[in-house]
Amino acid sequence: MFDFLNKNKNAAAPAKKAPADKEAQDEILQSEKYYQEGVAKLQDLIAPAAIQVAPKYIRVGETLAQTIFVVTYPRYLHSNWFSPIINIDMPIDISMFIHPIDTYDILKTLKKSATQVQSRSHMEEEKGMIRDPSLETAIQDIEDLRDKLQQGTEKFFRFGLYITVYGQDEKELYKSAKSIESILEAQLVYVKPSIFKTEQGFNSTIPLANDELDIGTSMNSAPLSTTFPFVSSSLSNDEGILYGINRHNNSLILFDRFKMENANMVVFAKSGAGKSYTVKLEVLRSMMVGTDVIIIDPENEYKHLCETVGGTFLKISLNSDNHLNPFDLPKVQEDEDPEDILRNNIANLLGLLHIMLGGITPEEDAILDRAVHETYAIRDITPQANFNALSKESFPTMSDLYQVLRNMEGGEDLATRMEKYTEGVFSGFLNHTTNIKADNQLVVFNIRDMEEELRPIAMYIVLQFIWNEMRTNLKRRLVLADEAWVMMKYDDAASFLFGIAKRCRKYYTGLTTITQDVNDFLSSRYGKPIVTNSSIQLLLKQSPAAIDVIAETFYLTDQEKFLLLESNVGEGIFFAGTKHVAIKVIASYSEDQIITTDPAQLLEIEKAKKEFSDEE
Repeated sequence: MFDFLNKNKNAAAPAKKAPADKEAQDEILQSEKYYQEGVAKLQDLIAPAAIQVAPKYIRVGETLAQTIFVVTYPRYLHSNWFSPIINIDMPIDISMFIHPIDTYDILKTLKKSATQVQSRSHMEEEKGMIRDPSLETAIQDIEDLRDKLQQGTEKFFRFGLYITVYGQDEKELYKSAKSIESILEAQLVYVKPSIFKTEQGFNSTIPLANDELDIGTSMNSAPLSTTFPFVSSSLSNDEGILYGINRHNNSLILFDRFKMENANMVVFAKSGAGKSYTVKLEVLRSMMVGTDVIIIDPENEYKHLCETVGGTFLKISLNSDNHLNPFDLPKVQEDEDPEDILRNNIANLLGLLHIMLGGITPEEDAILDRAVHETYAIRDITPQANFNALSKESFPTMSDLYQVLRNMEGGEDLATRMEKYTEGVFSGFLNHTTNIKADNQLVVFNIRDMEEELRPIAMYIVLQFIWNEMRTNLKRRLVLADEAWVMMKYDDAASFLFGIAKRCRKYYTGLTTITQDVNDFLSSRYGKPIVTNSSIQLLLKQSPAAIDVIAETFYLTDQEKFLLLESNVGEGIFFAGTKHVAIKVIASYSEDQIITTDPAQLLEIEKAKKEFSDEE
């Protein structure tokens, strides 16, 4: 009995200590609670001091916020229509909520809608009312959508689009909301503010994925896909060369000009914008894939590139030993008519003579035509002759034409005006037999030292030589006409350049037209046709004086105009067919050393060459 009592006493002892332990534990928990309440947490750091909910806006700290939602869309939505809002320069939050709808349910609803619309149409028809195009359109849209849903090519969704704008006061908030509203309404997309639902609208656009506003529009897959905000064109092909980096998405712009309708290209840029650098980079990379290149260089910018790659550098000037005879004829191919070749060359010669002599009347033009025909006939060059058997020395020169005009009735005045090209100061330029060849992969015709008066004539003769070379030797080739505005000042020269742009595709050639004087180029009646006959256009940094003409010619948006005005060197817009992207031209160190146009850098390269040769 005693043992039993002792055991019970010992067993009951811990029970008396339990209340004391519980109190201690409660004290510890209470202390922890006080500690935790005093600790600054992440929520405390980012939470505003106060939130005020008003009917039209919500005040979060010192900032006002208003949420607007889309209520109506147009019948058609084009791709990337939402980009102006995505790229707008103001703080906004955007939420898109896409709620799938079961196809079976929507088919039942569409069937009911189709019945109602058709019934209404029949009732109006029975009353003798004129047809309602909106009803016919609605029936057609409903039936098309039913077919696509039934075939599984489309799905149906309930789409909610909310935008929250911010401002420091009511005036700024109202202005921001109106800007968004104006941009959207210009595309027939109408919005409304979330009045008396400002808190729900704000909560719907913060990153919680809660659609508390719950205002949506029924929409199928095709129009819904156009709301995808991150749309940018891509110009990456399996073949071609690297032109630069796509500034929209940092993808590579890999392109092959010869895969387009034609391989022509125009480059417009202000001085110092990097057009020569860009074009030389294209030349260097094109040569790596086996493309031949011929360049007309007015400013000696391609000499270093030509010497580096082992090209042929031909200096054309009054005192140069390199000569081109405009009376040369190309080799006749099997499918060509010698009479057509002779006629075309005579037409080109007349265009050249118009530039040389200036102010040709119709009567004088007829005299020149007869004189050129007779000049060829003196050398027994007629449509019946074998042009392929003729040597360079067989063709007449300007002196022969001069003698014919002197002895031709009515040609004395023309002969007098020609004397400076045959016997005068300009006689060393184009009164000789051709003594050059274009059989290198890179050939550069340099006309820097040519007198200003003779530059358009020199460019015309060089282009005529290139044209004959293209027709004689068919190969993948690029032809570059730098500072093309010089030729565009003369109708005959511009017409000849346009003729090459139209026809060079047949001879596997791409013409690159480069100019910094956009106004002179596009003011010519052949300027815009040359642009439209070029599948590729490259616009680099532009001057404010030329941007309006550029924008009108290329149908640029305001954002694209701003981009061209603010671009750095080597940045611009690259057009290829219907696509265009913002481009940034990038070269490797080795390429940069070859193609640079920076005078300071060129001096350093020349200095390094000299030091290296002295050491040897």
